[in-house]
Amino acid sequence: MEYNVHTLKNGIRILHVPAASAISHACILVNAGSRDEEDAQMGLAHFIEHLIFKRTEKRNTNQILNRLESVGADLNAYTTKEYTCVHASFLHPYLDRTLELFNDIVFHSTFPEDEMEKEKGVVLDEIASYLDQPEEAINDDFEDILFRGHAFGRNILGTPDTVNGLSRENIIAFIKQNYRTDQIIVAVLGNYALNKVVKIAEKHFAEVPANNAQSKRLAPELNAPVQQVIDKQIAQSHCMLGVQTYSLHHPYKTGLLLLNNLFGGNGMSSILNLQLREKYGIAYTIESAYSPLSDTGIFAIYFGTDKEKAEKAIKLIQKEMNKLKQKPLTALQLHKAQNKFIGQIALGEENRIGLIIAMAKSLLDYNQIDSLEVVFDKIRKVSVEDMTNIINEVFDESKWTSLLFNPVEG
Repeated sequence: MEYNVHTLKNGIRILHVPAASAISHACILVNAGSRDEEDAQMGLAHFIEHLIFKRTEKRNTNQILNRLESVGADLNAYTTKEYTCVHASFLHPYLDRTLELFNDIVFHSTFPEDEMEKEKGVVLDEIASYLDQPEEAINDDFEDILFRGHAFGRNILGTPDTVNGLSRENIIAFIKQNYRTDQIIVAVLGNYALNKVVKIAEKHFAEVPANNAQSKRLAPELNAPVQQVIDKQIAQSHCMLGVQTYSLHHPYKTGLLLLNNLFGGNGMSSILNLQLREKYGIAYTIESAYSPLSDTGIFAIYFGTDKEKAEKAIKLIQKEMNKLKQKPLTALQLHKAQNKFIGQIALGEENRIGLIIAMAKSLLDYNQIDSLEVVFDKIRKVSVEDMTNIINEVFDESKWTSLLFNPVEG
């Protein structure tokens, strides 16, 4: 897809993606997330994401929320381990209104003490709700084990103790250290000329003071594998198995994305779904996921099943991994997997808000955005030898960590 990048004097980059549609999409992506928090401040990045909607120098909460909703637009935000993102979908005439609001909430929020105390209660409820969902909670507990001793292991929401301890001073210091202007992308997808997008972006973001603070991020070390069982008062067993693996910049990243899609990714025809769900009826939910990060990655498998079936499910997963190790993919199998993955990526382009966020992330991570043709070419260039090497490395069970939530009565 065609795109243009314009860099403001303060380092903020404006990404323009032309698209012939009455619906436009925009985001502001900041390269700051939960991995950038101090140990005692778990949940701070996520807490800031909540608070920017509460009060700015010129708007109260209702005015912030109604600024776009009053014209039928959708405004939302999220926090990950490495990013904070505010995004909106809106009708074509409201680009100026949207970017002005982005500027207001990201750079002019006031973080008043009364709003902080109210929002702490909201976040504490969110934490409690999350803990009540074992299929969600196990992911955080698993990553805590996998990355123990490193910020990647922290729960993005924080804990009740850390959230209650957060202060306005913590917020100001975090933003000063981590909201670096050369690590901020303002992205717009819509039926606009480049000069119009640049003009509106200059109007709202050119006066943001440059922030050139140095990143304090440290790459995680590889921890020894751990097998852990936790008894919980839940109805089913929940299990995660996985390993720390390739980063965003590793040459095998594309190959592992392809392997993940084949093994337990999207669609009902994945190897794990066909075996555990369709053939044996063991698990309603069985899936794998590969999450490449800036300096590491996570490959993990999750399933939920009845307690008495958990051991068999694990053995079946191991059996399927060993089959791929012992009998490499043929050229025909690889070709089919490549075509499936390429088709899914092409269909994903229809999600325009997801597309513009993905393009903004690519610009942050690689300082460039590959066209679909380039992406497809990378997938097609993954060889049988590459896949064999990836399978042997990633499916080395001696390196795998596992976590099982075991249901108990009482």
